[in-house]
Amino acid sequence: MESLNLHGWLPIRIWQEAGEWRVDWCWFGEQRLDQPFFRDSVDDALRLPFNQALRRQTSLEELSQWQAQSPGVPPRAFIYHASRCGSTLLGQMLSRLPSLVVLSEPPPLDTLLRIDLPDEQRKAALRGLLSAYGQVRSGTERALVIKLDAWNIRERAILRECFPEVPWLYLYREPVEIAVSHMRQGGMQMVPGMIGSAWLDGDGTPAKREEEIARRLGLMLGAAVEHCAAEGNLLLNYSELPAAMNGHLADFFGLAPEEAELAYAAAARNAKHPGQAFVADSQGKRDEASPAVREQVEAWARQPYLALEALRLAAR
Repeated sequence: MESLNLHGWLPIRIWQEAGEWRVDWCWFGEQRLDQPFFRDSVDDALRLPFNQALRRQTSLEELSQWQAQSPGVPPRAFIYHASRCGSTLLGQMLSRLPSLVVLSEPPPLDTLLRIDLPDEQRKAALRGLLSAYGQVRSGTERALVIKLDAWNIRERAILRECFPEVPWLYLYREPVEIAVSHMRQGGMQMVPGMIGSAWLDGDGTPAKREEEIARRLGLMLGAAVEHCAAEGNLLLNYSELPAAMNGHLADFFGLAPEEAELAYAAAARNAKHPGQAFVADSQGKRDEASPAVREQVEAWARQPYLALEALRLAAR
């Protein structure tokens, strides 16, 4: 088999062409993945003249070949979350550390977790994909941290089978605050048909927006309860951020005191708009919640939220 040379390249898309799953690669060189989301870093990289002139594609199987040739640094942790609950903040805090490669919601990972593939082929591709993301490009990288999409909690078992030794946490927040955020600007998972999830879309019966958001949020929180109760992972409430970075979160991620301080300092900035200062918004979101939002959250999301709180408090 011909040797691969993908140093400096990262997978940015997985798609099917003529019945074969393909991987699209983009040249990053030593560019750090320090944007709020992986797709933002991809947009920056695609502006480089090199990437406008040259792109690379491989088969899905060549992910495993590249892993065998260049294994990359190992995953240190997976971050699952309920959306609009501080996961971007947590990712931005960790991305300040030169020792970590932090990927925030990379679309190729979501694709592999949810497409129809034979079990062994999917596992091999997932291991190869994370190995590709964990490549040492600047010389400082020691471990990989992945923040998944909010709906990927449904596929938790797949990553557990691939990486049984890698710890994970679930980050969540008062559901009224999450729902208000999605009422302002709905995420993809809150729009029927947007991400192609039969699990979230249900039978397609039309519902008012407040109910649709609360129902979907309740499903994701309920899936988290199921997996967290079974595995005993770390649970983190938004209210614990950013202070937990100087406490049990530093232990969870294996950070030295000076690394924890560096990560903590990033919390002073708005995670999604780093040029702006952070402003607490929990009370404002609660005040903004309409009676309809509160009613639907109580009906759909309150019970799993309280179950997560019970698990979190029992473990302390």
